Amino acid sequence: MNVETGTIAAKPGEARHPAISTQAIIAQDRVKAPGWVASESYSYLGSEDIDTARYTSAEYQREEFARLWTRTWQFACREEHIPEVGDYHVYDIGTSSFIVTRVAENEIRAYFNACLHRGTKLRASGSEGNAREFKCSFHGWSWAIDGSNTHIPCPWDFPHVDAAKMNLPEARVELLGGFVWINMDPDAPCLREYLGPEALAHIEAWKLEDRYIACHVSKPIPANWKLNMEAFMEAYHVPDTHPQVSPTNADQNSQYDVYGAHVDRFISTLGVVSPVHQGKFSEQDVLDRFTVGDSSIVTDKPIVPEGERARQIMADLFRAGFEKAANADLSDVSDSEILDCFSYTIFPNTFLFPGISLPMVYRFRPNWRDHRESLYEVLFLRPKPADSAAWTSAACVALTADQSFKDAAGMDPGFGDILDQDTDNLRLQQEGLEASAKHGLTLANYQEIRVRHFEQAVDRYMAMAPKVADWKNLPKR
Repeated sequence: MNVETGTIAAKPGEARHPAISTQAIIAQDRVKAPGWVASESYSYLGSEDIDTARYTSAEYQREEFARLWTRTWQFACREEHIPEVGDYHVYDIGTSSFIVTRVAENEIRAYFNACLHRGTKLRASGSEGNAREFKCSFHGWSWAIDGSNTHIPCPWDFPHVDAAKMNLPEARVELLGGFVWINMDPDAPCLREYLGPEALAHIEAWKLEDRYIACHVSKPIPANWKLNMEAFMEAYHVPDTHPQVSPTNADQNSQYDVYGAHVDRFISTLGVVSPVHQGKFSEQDVLDRFTVGDSSIVTDKPIVPEGERARQIMADLFRAGFEKAANADLSDVSDSEILDCFSYTIFPNTFLFPGISLPMVYRFRPNWRDHRESLYEVLFLRPKPADSAAWTSAACVALTADQSFKDAAGMDPGFGDILDQDTDNLRLQQEGLEASAKHGLTLANYQEIRVRHFEQAVDRYMAMAPKVADWKNLPKR
């Protein structure tokens, strides 16, 4: 019993902000939400502190490369990166490197990016293009795009080598939502089993294969990759980190869900006032201050009629704006999908945001040379035009550590401000953890459940024995 309030304390994980719930907000919308939106899946996962050594230890990150990254499904590229036979895209994670290439109209493979002679990379990191063969620049050993060995210079000097057995080793490849996913572990569950049936149903419902990359930005961040990810897993930080958007964002009453071992999400409703500002802003104030998402899509903000909600006005404006901009029919898309922030983490390093106003993908990769730095990528996926009009996949804009996200071509300035605010915290957090006398993160039971869920997944992989790729036992065609 709480003596001051006279209420019975909730069990751990049961407490919620007393303001209107996410589902109650969405239920008032004119165009109703689909089942994947109108659902909840929270589980209490404990209240223990998270050991900070995982963020501050170089040895811990080295072990992650041997235990975690070798076993998990990772988004390597979009199918649109390699649309034609022979197209390839190089994906790196740590010291591992892969040539992801289309070998036939409906077949994509991922080869370990190393010559089987003396180990030289067959294609440089960060490169892409079209190839008829993968030839080593050092001595000329060559492979066809199907991975078969086609040429060993001076074969008379290699009587001990059977060229037919020197095919390029492969990582596993699966396709989902227009993404190419790879896994180095031949014994790992398939991608669909890895995601689980509920999360898979959500992803398939979004039809992300019908979108294209309208903007792609990368930037090195001075923080461990896990801190970088966790900065985007909750809306608890919004009132203090993003005060300009808090009046129009239901932040501390956002919804949090977990799905199996590898997927979690939050839903943060927009166009409604934050609980911390309740009673301070009118519906007109909310409409006038709305800046979240691609605010350039809406140029005129009308007067909110008596009895109407700013949220509904914004949903209608955004729907019309995006239909015009993308030449796409969005009449069957719910108001919530048009407006709200849906954030799904696909362990270990991918975020999918299937909404229309915030149609993003985040990817985070550790710097294998420095555990205090990681690469943060933001991709905006817009709907492909309904009338098959031409569209172009945006190339990646690589920012330096000192640049603002607003410097990237195609980045909405208001959203660039938000990303700068998020990432400005990270250097302070990394340095603070190393200076702290308290060697643990203390997490909220509900609002920070995604952080705990994520770190528990890390723990499970780190408890496994190291796994080192053995090319003789990897799949070959």
